[in-house]
Amino acid sequence: MKRAIFPGSFDPITLGHYDIIKRGVTLFDELIVAIGINSDKNYMFTLEERKAFIEHAFAKEPKVKVMTYEGLTVDFCKKNDIAFILRGLRNPADFEFEKAIAHTNRNLAPIETVFLLTSAETSYIASSIVRDVIRNNGDYTKLVPQSVRMK
Repeated sequence: MKRAIFPGSFDPITLGHYDIIKRGVTLFDELIVAIGINSDKNYMFTLEERKAFIEHAFAKEPKVKVMTYEGLTVDFCKKNDIAFILRGLRNPADFEFEKAIAHTNRNLAPIETVFLLTSAETSYIASSIVRDVIRNNGDYTKLVPQSVRMK
């Protein structure tokens, strides 16, 4: 069984994340959307809210599971018998950053990173932008899945 993890903070999940998950699920038998917990970060949404946003967005997709974790992504992968890390790339800066992490992860464990380019329609969307729009009472609904719009 080919299992992959799509790690992130998902604060909140965006249409860019949604696109990568929808396309990534076609490549693997199981795709775990793994919400990383970083105690140094101040999140806009609680862990429970972020998890619910993703679970509701993929309620009809049995190959998508949502889990949370702390620590290194590769340790989570080893503990859960996951061989692949899925990452989305929006631009060249993302590639350079993600490439360094992928090399480090491969050095720490036998885990491959698979990159998918974001779709042109969602390549500009970042969670930080969505949070800024929300904080300033802007219309964020075109940037996130329906499950976040319920908030």
